[in-house]
Amino acid sequence: MLPSGEKNLSHTTFIFRGFPEFHEHRWLLAPPLAAVYTSALLSNALLVYVICSVERLHSPMYLLICMLCTVDLAVVSAIVPSTLLGLLLDWNSISLAGCLAQMFITHFLSSVESTLLLAMSLDRYMAICQPLRYNELANSSVFVKLLFFTLVRSGSVIATLVGLAGSLRFCASNVIPHCYCDHMALVSLACGDTQHSRAAGLAVIVCFVGVDIPLIFFSYMKILSAVLRAAAASEDRRKAFHTCATHLMVMMCFYLVGSVTFLSHNLNIDIPTDANTAMGLLYILFPAAANPVIYGVRTAEIRNGFFRLFRLREAKVSPASVKTTKLNED
Repeated sequence: MLPSGEKNLSHTTFIFRGFPEFHEHRWLLAPPLAAVYTSALLSNALLVYVICSVERLHSPMYLLICMLCTVDLAVVSAIVPSTLLGLLLDWNSISLAGCLAQMFITHFLSSVESTLLLAMSLDRYMAICQPLRYNELANSSVFVKLLFFTLVRSGSVIATLVGLAGSLRFCASNVIPHCYCDHMALVSLACGDTQHSRAAGLAVIVCFVGVDIPLIFFSYMKILSAVLRAAAASEDRRKAFHTCATHLMVMMCFYLVGSVTFLSHNLNIDIPTDANTAMGLLYILFPAAANPVIYGVRTAEIRNGFFRLFRLREAKVSPASVKTTKLNED
């Protein structure tokens, strides 16, 4: 029971304590985190630049990859810089409004990424299993509708989630056992009835994981079946299986880690704070670091576009260099 004078108290400032076991040596976590963050920034930005610059890559599949990289850039930038400041300078405080804003941005962008992964799997399904109808099914009108659906679905669901969290009173501890403002990490600090917020957290899992994963899995199984039937050479079969398996493994890691971090508080799963914080960072950083490799480096068209763009710039520089050399010789 709170003292009578504190019954209406509600914290407006919170402190992050994501790695309590490493608190005295938390700065040691900063260099690897900064390295992964820098790598994710550079690789995603380069991929966006290549897709935007090479006209041959202006097709639905590559535009979806470009959007995916843009989302990854935004979500890691919403989380990692503040986490690094906390690890290095002990800047761990955040206002309730800032916490809710960070929560909305993080979960909104993660849900958008889920929808993009689903759209990419359906795009490949149509291209491989419905090739004669692909241009009809994947056009600019469908692309705009997909974008509108993504914004409406993610925006409405996450706004409800954050709105319910913002309506709670926080009269117990103001220490968030995480390194960023995760939904249930904040809700677990609330006093009073949190049933609606917990139900909203489960609804997010059902809405995205429960709907998107079966459709993604179905699409890739159909793709793999079609490619294996068409591929006569064993090498082609191996490549097709390896590509589909790699995509599915990356997606499943994204969904699995996200689901565990979301459900650990709802289902009262006892996960150490350090492990839960690490999984929360992995949920944000792993897709941002892996997607440029999976969808960029391993995609022949994007590799060719990169080398073509590089050679074009080299060709533009070379004549100017030659001309300058001749003038200097004269």
